[in-house]
Order: sequence, then C-alpha cells, then structure tokens
Amino acid sequence: MSDAKTSHPVEITEPPGQNEQAAAALVIVGALVAVADRRVSSVERDEVISFIRDRKLAPHVSDERLYAMFDELAERLEEPDFANVVIDTLRPVSDLPLSTHLVELSERVAAADEDVDPHEMQAIKLLRLLTLVLPRAKPLVPSAAGAELQPALKE
Repeated sequence: MSDAKTSHPVEITEPPGQNEQAAAALVIVGALVAVADRRVSSVERDEVISFIRDRKLAPHVSDERLYAMFDELAERLEEPDFANVVIDTLRPVSDLPLSTHLVELSERVAAADEDVDPHEMQAIKLLRLLTLVLPRAKPLVPSAAGAELQPALKE
C-alpha cells in the first residue's frame, strides 16, 4: 500500500524550484549522517542549516522550511525504503555542482556532536559513492525543437 508520504521524499507546498531541490539534497545528506548513529541531535540539525546559510546555497528557502525538511527527512530515513528517499531527493540536482558541498556537509554533521560513529562514516562513504554514480538529470527538450533534436539525441 502506497501513500503520498512514500511516493515523495519531501512534500513541497509550492512548485519545486531549484533552490528547494538543492536545499532538500543538502538536508537529506545531513539527515542521513545524523540518523546513522540512531541519535539525531539538535547540534547536527543546526549544523545542516548553518552550512546551507553560510554558503548561501538555498537563499530563498526559509530557516523554518529547512528545519521542517530536516525533521521530515530524518523521520523518513528511519523507514525501510530510506535508500530510495536519498536517491529520489538527490536525483533532481545531480547535474548541479553540489557534490563537494554534499560531502563536506556530511563530514561536518558527523563531527558536529564531537563523536564520529562508525555508522556515520559508512553513511559518508555511501554519499561519496552516490555523488559519483547517481544518474544525471535528463534535460527537457522543448516541444518546438523536440522533433528536430530527437534524432540528434539518439545518435
């Protein structure tokens, strides 16, 4: 049985923009590391928001929205389909240059509570692999040019 919560990693109440998708990708990385040791601390959550703010990576997303995303995604990461949640959240931004930020954020979250757990290290390794192999987002072809570009795309 599938519900809306399992079909969308983050419920977005407005049309999803690149800022929102980038914010969700950053938050999912931080949440994954925070959840890895089975103890999500407020200092880890605060580190995620501070990291995003300090680097101005999602300037149009409010702090309240970022905190809500973190809480929701951290909860989702405790479910059996957590890998799909991570992949589905990262895929829309896979063509953006976020990889270094994602890895740096994951390391900062692991160190935030001053106790880097082996499970957090595994989560960081997983995230490094995902940033290397995640399928790239497919560009949309405008419909007017679509007929002309389709054969070129197949070559």
